[in-house]
Amino acid sequence: MMQHRAQDRLTPILVTLGIILLTAGYLLWIGREPICTCGYVSLWHGEVVSAENSQHLTDWYTPSHIIHGFLFYGALWLVARRLSFGWRLSLATLIEAGWEIVENSDAVIERYRTVTISLDYYGDSVINTVFDIFAMMLGFWLAARLPIWATVALIILFEGVTMWIIRDGLALNVLMLLWPLDWIAEWQAAR
Repeated sequence: MMQHRAQDRLTPILVTLGIILLTAGYLLWIGREPICTCGYVSLWHGEVVSAENSQHLTDWYTPSHIIHGFLFYGALWLVARRLSFGWRLSLATLIEAGWEIVENSDAVIERYRTVTISLDYYGDSVINTVFDIFAMMLGFWLAARLPIWATVALIILFEGVTMWIIRDGLALNVLMLLWPLDWIAEWQAAR
């Protein structure tokens, strides 16, 4: 009985790790750079208008991936709360990995470059993608432990700080990708 419970907890962990490895492998297979073409990996890269943006471990878009984790936790709690935390995390990781694959497709990269301020964006490095997934997992874990008001406060804080400092964030990023507005693009370009 004890061994069965341990296996029940181990299986979603292995599935989650498999999703991350398959995502990294796929991105390498389609030609995404494993690390920054600058030749090194930094823990943090804070310059948004740069060829090194989304190439290192973390950057100004890391908070948006933490927010993904908050949102996925809430959505999966609503529709799949009978599943264990581990299996819900596996599903969230699959969703995040799917987004990362789509985000790094040639069509979406070109869309970003056409309708947003991301003129130098050529896709994420594979290491950045993996750390974006880890950031989502951190958000998912935090959402499971924090009161709802604290999670909402963190979303507002993350969005407010990134909008203030880099004139971008999850909400603006999605808006500009789906429904670009000239006045927002002009405001973002004026940083």
